[in-house]
Amino acid sequence: MTSTSSKPHDLQALDTLTGGAFTAPTSGERAARIRDWLAGNPSSEQMQEVFKELSGRDKGAARLLREKLDEIKRAKGQEAIAAEWAQKAETLLAQSKLNIADALAWQRDAAKAGAPLSREPLAGLKAQLAERVKGIEDLQHRAQVHREAAVLLAQRFEVLSTKGWKDAQAAEESLRADVTHWQQQAADIVADANWNSLDAKFAPQLEASKSQLLVVSDSFHGALAQAVAAAADAAAPLPPVPVWADELRAARGEVVAPKPAAPARPAAPKVDPAVRAAAQDAVQAALAKLEQETAEGHGKASAGAAAALRAVLKEHGKLVDAPLEARVHAALVAAGELEGWQRWSADKVREDLVAKAEGLLKRPEGQALGGRKMQETLRALRDQWKQADQGGVPNHALWKRFDEACNEAHKVVEAWLEKVRADAAEHRALRVALIEEVKAWAAAHAGATDLKAHNRALHQFADRWRDAGHVGEKVFAELQPLWNEAFGAARAPFETAQKASVERRQAMIAEATELGAQPMLRIDAVKALQQRWQHEAQSVPLDRRHEQKLWDAFRAPIDEAFNRKTVEREKASAAMSEHDRYVLDASRALDAANAGGDAQKIRAAIAGLEAALRGEVPAPASAPATTSDGPSVGATGVEAPGQAAAEFGESAEQTPGSSDAEATPSAPAAAAADAPDLVAPADGADASARSDSAAHEAGEAASVAPAAPPKPAPKPVVAMRGDDRPSSKKAEAAPAARGTGRFGDRRDGGRPGAGGPGRPNDRGGPRPDARGGDRGAPGGGRFGDRPPREDRGPRLGDAAFRAQREALERADMALRKLAAQAHGEALTQVLGAWEQRDAARLPSVQELGRAVTPAVRTQWSQAVGAAPTAAASDAAEALLRLEMAAEVPTPAEQLDARRALQLKLLTKRGDPTPAQTWGQDAGKVLAAAHDAATARRLQNALKALLRK
Repeated sequence: MTSTSSKPHDLQALDTLTGGAFTAPTSGERAARIRDWLAGNPSSEQMQEVFKELSGRDKGAARLLREKLDEIKRAKGQEAIAAEWAQKAETLLAQSKLNIADALAWQRDAAKAGAPLSREPLAGLKAQLAERVKGIEDLQHRAQVHREAAVLLAQRFEVLSTKGWKDAQAAEESLRADVTHWQQQAADIVADANWNSLDAKFAPQLEASKSQLLVVSDSFHGALAQAVAAAADAAAPLPPVPVWADELRAARGEVVAPKPAAPARPAAPKVDPAVRAAAQDAVQAALAKLEQETAEGHGKASAGAAAALRAVLKEHGKLVDAPLEARVHAALVAAGELEGWQRWSADKVREDLVAKAEGLLKRPEGQALGGRKMQETLRALRDQWKQADQGGVPNHALWKRFDEACNEAHKVVEAWLEKVRADAAEHRALRVALIEEVKAWAAAHAGATDLKAHNRALHQFADRWRDAGHVGEKVFAELQPLWNEAFGAARAPFETAQKASVERRQAMIAEATELGAQPMLRIDAVKALQQRWQHEAQSVPLDRRHEQKLWDAFRAPIDEAFNRKTVEREKASAAMSEHDRYVLDASRALDAANAGGDAQKIRAAIAGLEAALRGEVPAPASAPATTSDGPSVGATGVEAPGQAAAEFGESAEQTPGSSDAEATPSAPAAAAADAPDLVAPADGADASARSDSAAHEAGEAASVAPAAPPKPAPKPVVAMRGDDRPSSKKAEAAPAARGTGRFGDRRDGGRPGAGGPGRPNDRGGPRPDARGGDRGAPGGGRFGDRPPREDRGPRLGDAAFRAQREALERADMALRKLAAQAHGEALTQVLGAWEQRDAARLPSVQELGRAVTPAVRTQWSQAVGAAPTAAASDAAEALLRLEMAAEVPTPAEQLDARRALQLKLLTKRGDPTPAQTWGQDAGKVLAAAHDAATARRLQNALKALLRK
């Protein structure tokens, strides 16, 4: 593997520097040594060198270095950013006129730039700006409230001017004091340090309120003084206030002129009915639109519809009748309520959004949102805020909280984006290095012969490209063509070899088709063809699906030929020998005995099946002449008791085992004289491909031969290597001892060769040492101690063998079940006899089993038949001995007593053990009085002891 850096590093020096990180055997140890090395605060240059060399070897350990380098980089960047934004904050604080929008923008932009607002000095500057903004907002509020106070004072002057002058004279001093106090507060507001930071509209508004209040106050006090003077002097002029002037005239006795009546309203001119109808239609259309929008809850649309209705009313309001006018006012009121409800609803939505934004950074431990999830959540929250603003009046206070929370949460997104950019740069470098590595590898392995290793290396390169990390779409579009070109050049020799291999396999498929179509299947040719296919498959790997498809096409004609041969073989062996029928009948009889549930009958049926397996024919009820209907090929019928069918089948694929080495011939005497021995094939794989026709002819000859009386003694069938066709039968030779040749050698005189039947120095000849002799003979064998071989009876067919095996298994299970049932019944009878104190109910010795002797049973009978005589302590000790003999647990309350008894037995080593005297101990327990708890313990102990 080539290095991803152009500058080679001294690995030994770097390994020494990092404390053996490069020579660590496992990734965990490598990461631990890198972590220990980083704890010593190495320089950034050293960390950069180690990272460049380690990133291509162990990404897990390199991640620690990358995080440390990123942290150092962020720290340096944040220091510069903090200094920059601190200078901007100080500039803002030093200004005499501070704009609130600038202060809020500073905090938002600093957060977006990644400035550490939570650390000094930015944290202190942020607090100072917040206090300054709060002071400006409070001053704005005070100015607005002071303007409203001026309006209220002016309204007090106006109200007193409508009352009597004496009432106004009584309230004059309090009004004068309130005006003076208002002027002092206005002066304090103007003198505030933040007054210059207020919006320019507040100063003229406050000055206008002050001027208006002073004008009203001066006019009120002047008119009141004139009224006081007119009351004292009748010749003084009356005040300009009409109410006060009328009051003074009445006091002087002058006649007060009545108020002029309102002029009569002229009669309305008559309106054309067509004009009135058009006005009614226009108003009704606008009213219907407003009612529809209001009913559907569309606040923005209802406001527009209400404005349109008001515009229509301005034009046609005088022509609308009273009922329609009432409907119009009701609809306008409903629209106003809907607008107010929507404002309240929008505020509720904004409050929920503020809570969600503030909760982004207050999640439980381990549930913090990642960068991408945080980015998507913030984008969704801001979109929801925009939708809320569209349906109601904006709320600046809630927006301020929402924006601050979103800016604070956006720091996570910024850190994630920075990490993504760093990872993308690293991944791009890794991909470029991988492309160069593939090019160099392709040039070095252009003539490779090990195609498996070549394919494995290509797969590894593809996996490394796929796992090289994420890059942007633009970078990927730039690198992907380069990768395809390099990888295609590296894969070209392998694809050429694959095409050639596919052509060779197609040729072998055609050859397999020709072999399968032949009437006589050549096993040697099939084997050779399969070996060629295996060699080709191991040499040139293909795609899994393509290779499987080719293999299926290659195997299909051969499988079809073998299936055809199997069908022919099954037809030949469909008939069953008489010996197999005896075994099947005995198996069915055993199954019937199993179903009956009688142990004696089951054992008798087992004995009958074993006799049938040994070749002993049961005595028939009537003795009719028995004819053989066995198959003519591959099996020989049994024609007399003691004779066995030696089944080699059409194909002698399996070498006879030790249990099948001896069998009795069932062919007639004439056939036995022509073919004295049955010889197993020399090859181990379906030698019947060479002997089908000859075996068929031999079977026909055997079927037409006259029947001969059976031989009195079975003759063993000796397995011999060579051709077993009838046409190739040789004269019967004396069986050679097995000790005279190697395993697998011929028994008739060794291998043929240039030197005759026994070539010089041939291992087929007799051994010069004393290891010769017949291994199968009594007392013979490899070590001279092998016992005589057991006569296992004639060989069975597959169906008979399976039937007898399954019948014996079912019989064994039935006997076990019956034994368990009998054991449980006997134990229940013992406990019942003890409870009833009735010796007659005690089971017999046969029912209790071989573990209970007649003497023990007699003792139990005497103990049960008599009245309780044993002491409770003796019975308890005997019960503990029973539990120790049976190795069953003792109840918790008796554990101390059992431990004491065990210590006592350790001191009496000459006494019999509990396992030897458990029968007498059980008699002691039975001699005591019956108890439910004691009975359960006795039952558990005897359950285990009676099985031994």
